[in-house]
Amino acid sequence: MYHIAPINAFNDNYIWLITHEQNDHVFVVDPGDANAVITYLNQHKMSLTGIFITHHHADHTGGIAQLQQHYGNSLTVYGPDNENIAGLTHPISPSTQSISVPFEPTPIKVIHLPGHTLGHIAYFFAGHLFCGDTLFSGGCGRLFEGTPEQMLASLNLLASLDTNTLVYPAHEYTLANLAFAQAVDSDNHALSQYTRAAQQLRAQDKPTLPTSIGLERSINPFLRADNKAIQASVARHSQQAIDSTQRCFTLLRQWKDKF
Repeated sequence: MYHIAPINAFNDNYIWLITHEQNDHVFVVDPGDANAVITYLNQHKMSLTGIFITHHHADHTGGIAQLQQHYGNSLTVYGPDNENIAGLTHPISPSTQSISVPFEPTPIKVIHLPGHTLGHIAYFFAGHLFCGDTLFSGGCGRLFEGTPEQMLASLNLLASLDTNTLVYPAHEYTLANLAFAQAVDSDNHALSQYTRAAQQLRAQDKPTLPTSIGLERSINPFLRADNKAIQASVARHSQQAIDSTQRCFTLLRQWKDKF
């Protein structure tokens, strides 16, 4: 019933476009580049209804003002109210668990994901997860504001979703993430298979996304910090003892930051 397409922006951003076959509502997620959105919608004879924002970074919010100017005051903009984001018409508080939007008859679930930023949120509906810069295919976001404890808790929330959930991160980071994942988890057959498939897609200039929760639970080291083989790998690299999943995750993120 939903059609979800990536609009390319900057070097590696995806602005996700959401349409429904039974109505004419058009939403985008994290439009850092207004011109990319306007060009795409003009080419496909569409008009924008609303915007979902996951967090305050400029490559996710930079197009809001121009899109509001272009499409008028009726444009709805959802986003976390505890981050510095200009142009929100429907601010989402940290206590908000769901929101109602015109294209979806049931409320959209809001998942609060501190870690990359403190107010980062995701939007989840009809088996589709728009998670900004928290979960990537094969990786996770950097800790610009939050703590490793917060990020691990946020990732655990996402990992608990149904395995068939489709995941729409905001960046095409997959190949770089998989190179790191293979350094950490070299004996993972599923990871090796997925890496080959992702390389083939990128060689054809095709997105590797969306991914799925089930796939990420099998190949993403940041969702597998409780795995004994990954813990042993992190211990060897860091030359530190691993006494908990949290310790493994913390050292794993530090390793990735310098990889």
